Amino acid sequence: MKQRIGIGYDIHRLVKGRKLVLGGVEIPYERGLDGHSDADALAHAVCDAILGALGEGDIGEHFPDTDKKYKDISSLVLLEQVCALAGAKGYRVGNVDCIILAEEPKLSPYKPQMRLNIAGKLNVKEGVVNIKATTHEQLGAIGRKRGIAAFATVLLEPLNG
Repeated sequence: MKQRIGIGYDIHRLVKGRKLVLGGVEIPYERGLDGHSDADALAHAVCDAILGALGEGDIGEHFPDTDKKYKDISSLVLLEQVCALAGAKGYRVGNVDCIILAEEPKLSPYKPQMRLNIAGKLNVKEGVVNIKATTHEQLGAIGRKRGIAAFATVLLEPLNG
């Protein structure tokens, strides 16, 4: 078995009446991300990156929004389950690199806790998880503050390698 890489992407619309959760951190803001689960775009992107590296489809196939048991679930629980799948297939996370695209709120104060949360669910040291945040320079739907998106890349390594 050799190393495998995957890429993940997720985007959710910002709406009133929802909490804003990214990387398992509840961020004070007047709107939150709309979705069936807690709509944590960062955790979803990491899940998809791992699933992609495993050749196991995407988050919607494993945790469909038609299944009531996933309604309002913490996306960190989903991440933990995806990590367990990687382990069952003989892989562990080598490193994760993420970027969040959001015009607001300012995310830098929350990135350390996001890293800690994600690393904890992936059973890796905090230093192998990197999270960046950037604006969309007022371009497109993200730039007009209508949503937040995230990308993630993951390197998986063989457990016995």
